[in-house]
Amino acid sequence: MIKNLLLPRKLVLLLLASANTWNSCVQKVQKALLQSDVHAKSDKSPVTVADYGSQAVVSFVLQKELSSSPFSLVAEEDSGDLRKEDGQETLQRITKLVNETLANGGTASPLSDQDVLAAIDSGKSEGGSLGQHWVLDPIDGTKGFLRGDQYAIALGLLDEGKVVLGVLACPNLPLQSLACHDQHTIQGKAGCLFFAQVGTGTYMQSLDGSEPRKVNVSCTENPEEASFFESYEAAHSMHDLTSLIAKKLGVKAPPVRIDSQAKYGALSRGDGAIYMRFPHRGYREKIWDHAAGSVVVTEAGGVVTDAAGKPLDFSRGRYLDLDTGIIVTNQKLMPTLLNAVQESLKEKASSL
Repeated sequence: MIKNLLLPRKLVLLLLASANTWNSCVQKVQKALLQSDVHAKSDKSPVTVADYGSQAVVSFVLQKELSSSPFSLVAEEDSGDLRKEDGQETLQRITKLVNETLANGGTASPLSDQDVLAAIDSGKSEGGSLGQHWVLDPIDGTKGFLRGDQYAIALGLLDEGKVVLGVLACPNLPLQSLACHDQHTIQGKAGCLFFAQVGTGTYMQSLDGSEPRKVNVSCTENPEEASFFESYEAAHSMHDLTSLIAKKLGVKAPPVRIDSQAKYGALSRGDGAIYMRFPHRGYREKIWDHAAGSVVVTEAGGVVTDAAGKPLDFSRGRYLDLDTGIIVTNQKLMPTLLNAVQESLKEKASSL
């Protein structure tokens, strides 16, 4: 159980204020897309000043507000590369950006480089089934961020291994449904915040602080009328498999391909009816890529399972050990979708 039921709403308001000041900074970085903002991690995946800075800001704010409670954070980044000699210039840029953000949010005392490193490294928790653990993806969809497209700041709370709270800040997601846009020419006012707490539903508001409104997943029952989301990057999900599944379902609309957990947010408000993700063999899903998004969708009336129809298990540490992939839809479509997924997986396996 959540120990303090007043905390989630207070935290949402706090994160909204932090998201506004932080987004103004990271969007400057995104618009510039300077090559110097990209720092290659040891595993060769791209990480920007914004990734590290976002983790430092969220970690610092959480620890400050939760100073009376045990603090555990499972987050994507660590400071190892920043502590190396060739990472010092990047570290200085991160510290500058973090202090600008915190100053805009009313924090007067600047952080040192060492303070920032410590804030980043507070995310080294392994999580698990005991106690409470915050789960953070500081910039989910880094490649989308670098392209100037969709990304999200995703924060969830685990309580005894279950996701009980989720917040998604999606600065580039339009307030109007994606169904109203050509996905390649998205226009209009953007910047959405989704938040959900178990038992209370899912809400969306603009990042400028508009009144929140309750949202629900699509009520589509006919798969032919459904549209589906998948990862923008083919390297992140097997597009040939999702295409086969869509064909079996009779889906007529082309896939909507966008980065990050913005897909979960869009699905929670009914922009589409299905989200499918099938990583290539050998890839292990991380809990920060799905924790916040999964509760945002389920509290909006959706269902999130692996390819075998089992609920995602966030209690086993930093990774999700699941069957083949992740499928998300409404309760009425799930049986049909699950059947199409399993048939397609068998066909694909038999063709190898």
